[in-house]
Amino acid sequence: MQATKANINELFTGTKVFDIPFYQRAYVWGEPQWERLLDDLEDISRSGVPHFIGSVILKQQSTSVINSHGDVRIVIDGQQRITTLAIFLKVLCLKNDNMKPFNNRFRLDDEDLTIRHNRNDKDAFEKIMNLNTLASIESGDRVSEAYEWLNKKMDISKLDINAILNSLLFVAIELSESEDEQQIFDTINSLGVRLSTPELLKNYFFSRDDERTYIEYWQVVFENDSETKNYWDITITTGGRERKFIELFFHAFLQIKIQELDIKGDEKKPFQTVDKLFDSYKKLIKDYADVTKKELLEEIKVFAEIFMEAFDTEILASELSTTAGRERINVLIFHMETTTLVPYVLFIERNIDDEQVKTELYECIESYIMRRVLTRENNRGYNMLFSDQLISNRILSKQSFLEFVTGQEATATRMPSDDEVVNAFNSSTLTNKYAAGVIYLIESKIRSSLHANKLLGVNKYSLEHIMPKKWENKWDFDGENEERAERNRALLTLGNLTIITQALNATIRDESWLVKRDGKNDKDNGLKHYSIGIDVLREYIDRDVWDESVIKERAGWLSRKALNIWKSN
Repeated sequence: MQATKANINELFTGTKVFDIPFYQRAYVWGEPQWERLLDDLEDISRSGVPHFIGSVILKQQSTSVINSHGDVRIVIDGQQRITTLAIFLKVLCLKNDNMKPFNNRFRLDDEDLTIRHNRNDKDAFEKIMNLNTLASIESGDRVSEAYEWLNKKMDISKLDINAILNSLLFVAIELSESEDEQQIFDTINSLGVRLSTPELLKNYFFSRDDERTYIEYWQVVFENDSETKNYWDITITTGGRERKFIELFFHAFLQIKIQELDIKGDEKKPFQTVDKLFDSYKKLIKDYADVTKKELLEEIKVFAEIFMEAFDTEILASELSTTAGRERINVLIFHMETTTLVPYVLFIERNIDDEQVKTELYECIESYIMRRVLTRENNRGYNMLFSDQLISNRILSKQSFLEFVTGQEATATRMPSDDEVVNAFNSSTLTNKYAAGVIYLIESKIRSSLHANKLLGVNKYSLEHIMPKKWENKWDFDGENEERAERNRALLTLGNLTIITQALNATIRDESWLVKRDGKNDKDNGLKHYSIGIDVLREYIDRDVWDESVIKERAGWLSRKALNIWKSN
């Protein structure tokens, strides 16, 4: 990798071809960026002081990629700046009635353009580059909008083309043909530029000559319309990092694929890290002769369609079915943040057609996960369990799942006992997200069908400590320090927690029990008002006293409900 300073004359020589990856994202700059660039160019013209516009990252490409052109650079980063500058110089030269400065830099000897644009912008860009006069273009795309804006706003009296060509500077980062895309990806990330794994994969799988294949195996699956694009762009937080659905999918599919190929031991490790997905797909195709790009694309299409049916974050804001199934698994994955389930769930959806068998297995998985959440078991073994072992052993029934997680080899991923679950309700202190999930999932199972109030999505509820953390201000207590410590411990446990339809006002949240329960007035409604229809509190809301003994009693009641829902067999 080599980084140098370059002006326009040095970067655009009229002999190098700049190949913007054909399936790269579309041009996205708008008026704020155009205006800033024009201001910078006017400043350069007035002062002659050099000005850095930013970096471009280019990779040397083999001559065979673009027939007769021997000096080809793939534009890894800098598409927006390069595109805008080409349009700017085209407009400026047309306004000056002198195309020589443009043609010397942006046309080859055979009159072809030195910039080969992506699929989305190719037609609009070439139309502008081939204009002979400043004609109006009404296309609605962003490239055409840039041309129209510059044509309208440019004042040639404020622009000195020679100063611009010599004093507008780039940091040109050149990578050799031998440097692979993973290194480029890491380089880009270190500079704060975001080039996603799917973008790298798309340009790896398809060339400019593969447009029909691209449409069949990529566009119709990932980019068919705005709804499809929005789905794959859904962003969730997993492992402390934000990841898009499309990245979750490609990781999950890869985990299934490596089990199918029976890749053993240490050979699996390079394929299991999320951060090097692109490198893993290249390695898969390169090192395993049975895997071709075409076959892989066919499988990706099938699994991607299954993924779209199976995974849905909207359930977090929607009424939840009481029946065990994909809806409840989605709550586990996206509310309880157990995204390590994704490969195994995708594997289940691909391989089980019998809905009853699938439902029983999902019910078992829910029991397993929730018991471990309650008892605060370490989940470090989840990745190996759900991405490797359950898939490689083809665990596709409730019985085989139970046998696997209760076997002698399952000490790190065991199923907690009933006694441990009961104890957890009296002792475990869970994060608010986990506690809300536990109570919500219990509520969804025990709620009476006679309720006029329907069950909302889990994200629509607020978690409330019934006895507040700041109880000492308004709650009577005459115990000793030991009893005080016991109260402070008890109020953090599940027996003292509930979900309500709206968070209480700050003016009532820390009030005494009876005031907090009944409210003060119409503006300061209490727990009774916001827990109407919520069965996890219904039997206890009318108590005249709320203390440690009631918390313990309710914890026991909740644990019995939990054991009935999340069975160990």
